[in-house]
Amino acid sequence: MAQVKKSENVPKVMQEKYKAIVEITDRFSKENLNEDYAQLIRYAVAALSRKRPSPLETGNINTWACGITHAIGMVNFLFDKSQTPHISAKELYKKFGLGESTGNSKSKAVRTLLGMYQLDPDWSLPNRLQSNPMV
Repeated sequence: MAQVKKSENVPKVMQEKYKAIVEITDRFSKENLNEDYAQLIRYAVAALSRKRPSPLETGNINTWACGITHAIGMVNFLFDKSQTPHISAKELYKKFGLGESTGNSKSKAVRTLLGMYQLDPDWSLPNRLQSNPMV
């Protein structure tokens, strides 16, 4: 699989949507995660913004913000109590004001669109790459 382009560049037509989603995810990351998560989430939002057509053109920005955050969390075992930071999936959905079914289905869509999987080196936190057996 080709390495994912890690960039925050987005087409002009998608900049407003990108900024709206990132505003939500940056705030969530600051309150609940860390800057490494925030950066990976921004890269994922940008990658989805560059798809043609972008899936972000339809749907609620809060739902996308939750789904993208959950997807990055799945890759990095965010829901494992032994990890730091840690948050349960249920708590993540609650903080975004979404139900489990909605949040989980959007996360699945994001993971499919971006080809994400657990321990995916393209979407792993930088501090986890050395111990990642997939690298």
